[in-house]
Amino acid sequence: MHLSEITHPNQLHGLSIRQLQQIARQIRDKHLQTVAATGGHLGPGLGVVELTLGLYQTLDLDRDKVIWDVGHQAYPHKLITGRYSDFHTLRQKDGVAGYLKRCESKFDHFGAGHASTSISAALGMALARDMKEEKFKAVAVIGDGALTGGMALEAINHAGHLPKTNLLVVLNDNEMSISPNVGAIPRYLNKMRLSPPVQFIKDNFEEQFKQIPFVGESLSPELGRIKEGMKRLAVPKVGAVFEELGFTYMGPVDGHNLEELIAAFSQAHQIPGPVLVHVATVKGKGYEIAEQDRVGYHAQSPFNLTTGKAIPSSKPKPPAYAKVFSHTLVKLAEQNPKIIGITAAMATGTGLDKLQAKLPNQYIDVGIAEQHAVTLAAGLASEGMRPVAAIYSTFLQRAYDQIIHDVCIQNLPVFFCLDRAGIVGADGPTHQGMYDIAYLRCIPNIVMMAPKDEAELQRMIVTGIDHTSGPIAMRFPRGNGYGVPLMEEGWEPLEIGKGEILRNGDDVLILGYGTMVYPSMQVAEILSEHGIEATVINARFVKPLDTELILPLAKKIGRVVTLEEGCVMGGFGSAVAEALLDADIVVPVKRIGVPDVLVDHAEPDQSKAELGLTSPQIAERVLQAFFGQQVSAVV
Repeated sequence: MHLSEITHPNQLHGLSIRQLQQIARQIRDKHLQTVAATGGHLGPGLGVVELTLGLYQTLDLDRDKVIWDVGHQAYPHKLITGRYSDFHTLRQKDGVAGYLKRCESKFDHFGAGHASTSISAALGMALARDMKEEKFKAVAVIGDGALTGGMALEAINHAGHLPKTNLLVVLNDNEMSISPNVGAIPRYLNKMRLSPPVQFIKDNFEEQFKQIPFVGESLSPELGRIKEGMKRLAVPKVGAVFEELGFTYMGPVDGHNLEELIAAFSQAHQIPGPVLVHVATVKGKGYEIAEQDRVGYHAQSPFNLTTGKAIPSSKPKPPAYAKVFSHTLVKLAEQNPKIIGITAAMATGTGLDKLQAKLPNQYIDVGIAEQHAVTLAAGLASEGMRPVAAIYSTFLQRAYDQIIHDVCIQNLPVFFCLDRAGIVGADGPTHQGMYDIAYLRCIPNIVMMAPKDEAELQRMIVTGIDHTSGPIAMRFPRGNGYGVPLMEEGWEPLEIGKGEILRNGDDVLILGYGTMVYPSMQVAEILSEHGIEATVINARFVKPLDTELILPLAKKIGRVVTLEEGCVMGGFGSAVAEALLDADIVVPVKRIGVPDVLVDHAEPDQSKAELGLTSPQIAERVLQAFFGQQVSAVV
């Protein structure tokens, strides 16, 4: 059987080990060829090929439900659940998503883009199953990196308290999240990987013990304690920890040995209550380059399969915002030992790996634990340190209570640096940084800013470090800057809450925030070709808003347009509209940003065009709204 013939995972039933190994090779080939062409996550999926095949051989996927944590490890799952023929469209507009989506396939039982959610979801499904008196298996597949997230541990704690609820947790242990794991739990798991596989005491142990003449019956009340004591001896240290939490522990199992995997999963399905099967895998398995560089090949842009090297751009690009951020922060940290960079398992993505390499004592990786990261930062700030929490916009959502309760209520000077703010492209709705303006703006005490380009980013980093009277947040986009000149040192901080005028005109006031400042200038140029002159302001700050600059101009000009790369509901435009209303200035306001929709995976420029956020489209909207000109007026 060829992989292309598999449209339902139940077709794996009855295949021999040799046939499954052939399917495994085909999955890896298709996976590698596709990601080399389109870009995407590589190492996670390559590492779980045999795990997926072995698990699905023991399940009836017409009934049973498998919940994959995060989702980027589920590319093999996608290839055997009817998406082989479309897999070449991976992460492209209208193509196969890079993560799991319930709307994409009946086999994607739970969407996942953020880590540590699978056990909670699977437990919820198992409880619903039992309440409805249905019969199916609920399985969560979670990476060891995701166990550093508190939510996974909360779910394990709850599941272990439900001995009559059948639940299988498959721990995919490859010693990695994106970067090497940190913390005590991964350290214990590493000890387990070095231990021989464990064979548990047989279920008929008690009956065998009772057969011992003159001993068995008389010690009957002690049998339970003896049995548990023997299990403690048989189960290695980490296995004992899971057993103490209420799980039956099995493993570690060789995650690339199909015979072992099928035997372990078949046995696990027969054990009542919560069961954890510990599977040891190799991230990037089957592609030596990825096996040797498990961080670099977690995900890749399009690359040459033979050399493993990225396909070079046709023309040089300006430096990425993340690179400018990390370089500037390292320079400042060299001069200020109180600066502490904090990441939640995203050292390479945020650029803090450069800080780790240069100043390891001023760098902290907490694992996939954003809540802990934020409160840790609050603790550091309370002792006079200058914590810089570099967390993607989409991931900071996970620590919302901590931002309010532990930072803002106590008015502690934590500097939040929100990378990947705005439209991020191929990762889709779970990763779009749409909501940070709205979800932070309503919290007292916090200052919020966004740079128009990479040079202003440098000044805002200094501004954030220097701001010690309370919390401050800076959002910046994924991708490259504009190529403006950068400084190596001597950056001047910005005055808090002050914007700047970039262009003067009497017909319309355009307020741009962050990544929409340059498009604001382009819109003004297009309008000028139609005899309409715009004043353009780089707002810089959404909180506090520069009302001294904005309100008089709005009142004088009488037409206001706000531009932002974030959700328009509750965002920058809302802040401007509220300020105008509070000042009793009644003028028409056109808020332009991301409407109340989920932005799917696509190239950022494709998403912006679909949302009406290109400069020509915005100019059209302004002409129609304020000047009654036809759509055809702008080409």
